[in-house]
Amino acid sequence: MNGDLEVDMSRGDFNPSFFLGKLKDDEFESRSLSDDSFDAMSGDEDKQEQRPKKKKRKTKYHRHTSYQIQELESFFKECPHPNEKQRLELGKKLTLESKQIKFWFQNRRTQMKTQLERHENVILKQENEKLRLENSFLKESMRGSLCIDCGGAVIPGEVSFEQHQLRIENAKLKEELDRICALANRFIGGSISLEQPSNGGIGSQHLPIGHCVSGGTSLMFMDLAMEAMDELLKLAELETSLWSSKSEKGSMNHFPGSRETGLVLINSLALVETLMDTNKWAEMFECIVAVASTLEVISNGSDGSRNGSILLMQAEFQVMSPLVPIKQKKFLRYCKQHGDGLWAVVDVSYDINRGNENLKSYGGSKMFPSGCIIQDIGNGCSKVTWIEHSEYEESHTHSLYQPLLSSSVGLGATKWLATLQRQCESFTMLLSSEDHTECFTIGLSHAGTKSILKLAQRMKLNFYSGITASCIHKWEKLLAENVGQDTRILTRKSLEPSGIVLSAATSLWLPVTQQRLFEFLCDGKCRNQWDILSNGASMENTLLVPKGQQEGSCVSLLRAAGNDQNESSMLILQETWNDVSGALVVYAPVDIPSMNTVMSGGDSAYVALLPSGFSILPDGSSSSSDQFDTDGGLVNQESKGCLLTVGFQILVNSLPTAKLNVESVETVNNLIACTIHKIRAALRIPA
Repeated sequence: MNGDLEVDMSRGDFNPSFFLGKLKDDEFESRSLSDDSFDAMSGDEDKQEQRPKKKKRKTKYHRHTSYQIQELESFFKECPHPNEKQRLELGKKLTLESKQIKFWFQNRRTQMKTQLERHENVILKQENEKLRLENSFLKESMRGSLCIDCGGAVIPGEVSFEQHQLRIENAKLKEELDRICALANRFIGGSISLEQPSNGGIGSQHLPIGHCVSGGTSLMFMDLAMEAMDELLKLAELETSLWSSKSEKGSMNHFPGSRETGLVLINSLALVETLMDTNKWAEMFECIVAVASTLEVISNGSDGSRNGSILLMQAEFQVMSPLVPIKQKKFLRYCKQHGDGLWAVVDVSYDINRGNENLKSYGGSKMFPSGCIIQDIGNGCSKVTWIEHSEYEESHTHSLYQPLLSSSVGLGATKWLATLQRQCESFTMLLSSEDHTECFTIGLSHAGTKSILKLAQRMKLNFYSGITASCIHKWEKLLAENVGQDTRILTRKSLEPSGIVLSAATSLWLPVTQQRLFEFLCDGKCRNQWDILSNGASMENTLLVPKGQQEGSCVSLLRAAGNDQNESSMLILQETWNDVSGALVVYAPVDIPSMNTVMSGGDSAYVALLPSGFSILPDGSSSSSDQFDTDGGLVNQESKGCLLTVGFQILVNSLPTAKLNVESVETVNNLIACTIHKIRAALRIPA
C-alpha cells in the first residue's frame, strides 16, 4: 500500500475503538487473526537450535481460546502498545508466554493498519468517482456558455490557472467580507447578512443586469449610510435654526434645507416599519411620492428587527402642479435604533462613482442626508423630528414655483411632517371605531365606510396622476393649438370607464390666502358659482366621513340641494383636506346604483371615475411657522397669495382605438378657462 496512507499507532493516546466499529463482523472470528504465524513465532527457539536436523515436518499450530482472544481484544482497545510488565501480567492471566502476547499485538496492529488502508481506499475511490462525474457535468454545461470578453463559445481545457485566480479572488472577497462584518459589529452591535432573501424581501427587486451590488460596492454604501446617519443626528441636535435656502455662486443650483418637529399618532416601531416598506411608505406619502421601489437590500438588519437595515431605493417625487417636473432620485435608506423607543431613518443620494459632485449624475436633484428621528412618548404616539436637505437645478423649475420649492413647504420638512400627521390621524380614526361616520340622511356600516374610503383613495391617485404625469401612469403629452403655455394636455386609454380619457391641468397664482380659497371651494352653497356639474343649484351633503380633527378633512357624498334623492340620477363623491402643507379638493360624478353597492360594503373597483379638482399650495413667500398657528389656522397677514392647480378629466370617446379630435381638446381647455374665470369673479379677483 502507499506509504502516505500509513497510520502511526505507536502513540499511546491512540484509541482504535473508532476504527473497530467499521470492521466487518466476519473479520473478527473466534480465533486469533493469523494463528499460523502466531504458532510459527511462539515456539521455543532455543530448543529448536538443539534439535538435530531432521526431515522437515508440518509445524504444529497453537490456537488461542475464545476467552484468550476476548481478553486480548479487550486489552487492545485500551492499550494497543503494552509494555513488558503489562505483557507479563497478561500472559500469567491467560497462561501465555510474553512473546506470544507481543506477537499477537504486533499482528493485531498490522491487521488494523491493513483494514484502515482498505477503508480509506474505498473512500478515495468514491471521491474520485464523484469528482469525475462533476467534471463531466461541468464540461457539459460549458458547451453552451459564452465568453464574457469575446462573446465566443467557452472551450473546456486546462483550468489550473483560472482555479488559481479564483482562489486569489475568493481570498480577497473573504477578507472584504470580514471587514464588512467588523463594520456591522461596530455600528449595529451584531452581524450583517449580505445574502439576498430568497423571496426578494419586503418590496425588494434586484438591480438590472450590469448593476448588481458587489461586495466592494456594498461596503461603500455602508460607509456612506453611516456618514449620513452621523450628519442627520448632528442636524437634529442643533439648537439654532437650520440653514436657509441659498444659491450656489455662479450657478443656478439651490440648496433648500429645513427641519420640523411634531407629535404623530403612531408608535416608533410602526413608523419604522412603514418607512422601511416601500409600498407602505409610498401609500403614507401619496401626495409626495408618485412611485417607489426597492432596488436592492444591502442589509436585512439584525436580531429580526429593522435595526441596521440598508435599502437601495428609487422614487419619483411630485408637487401637485403640471408646472413642476417629477424629481427622480436614487438613494440609500438606513435605519438604526439608538435606544429604547428611539430610532433614526436617513436617506442620502448615492453615485456608483463615489466623490462625483456633478449634479447631472444624480438626475438634476441630489439628496443630502435627510430623514427623521423618532422617539416614543407613550399612548401610541411619537415625537418626530424631520429634516430635509437637497440640491436641485433651479432652471428645471417654473419661476412661479421656485419660492415654494426653496421653502420647507414645497418638498421640505414641513410638507413631510404635515403629511405624516394627517395620514396617521386618518388611519387612527378609521381603526378607533367600527362606526365613526356622521350621516345626515342614511346610516353606514363599517364595511361600507372602508369601501367608500377605498373608492375615494382611487379617485385621489387618479387625480394626482392627471396633473403630475408620473411615468408609471402612462399618460401621453399632447401638443395642441389655442392652449395656454402653462396648460398641460394629457391623454390615456382607460379601462374604467372604457375609452380615451383626456386630462388637462394648469396652475396659477391667486391673491387670496389658502384658507380663504379652500373654504370657498368646499362651501356647498357657493358650488353653483364655479361648478358646471351643479347645474346652477347649490349642493348639500348626504354623507360625511371625517378623516381628521381639522375641519374640512373628510370624504363626502353631495347632491343638488332641494332635489329628492329618487329624482336625482347623479351624485358627487368628494374628498377634501387642508393643513400647513397645502389643501386638496377632488371630486368625481358617480351614479346612485354604484354608490348604493359601495355603501353596503360592495367592491368599489368597478365604479367608473373621472376625477377633477383643485390643489392649493402656499406660494412660499413666508415660512410655514408664520402662516399657521399650532392648530393649523392661518394667522399671518404677510402672505396674501396661494398657488392654485386646476385639473379636469373627460371621456372623449368610448372606443379605446378612437383618435383624439380638436373639438375635445378645445372642450377641456374651455372648461378650465371657464372655471378659473368663475372663481375669480366669485372672489372678486381682477383677471
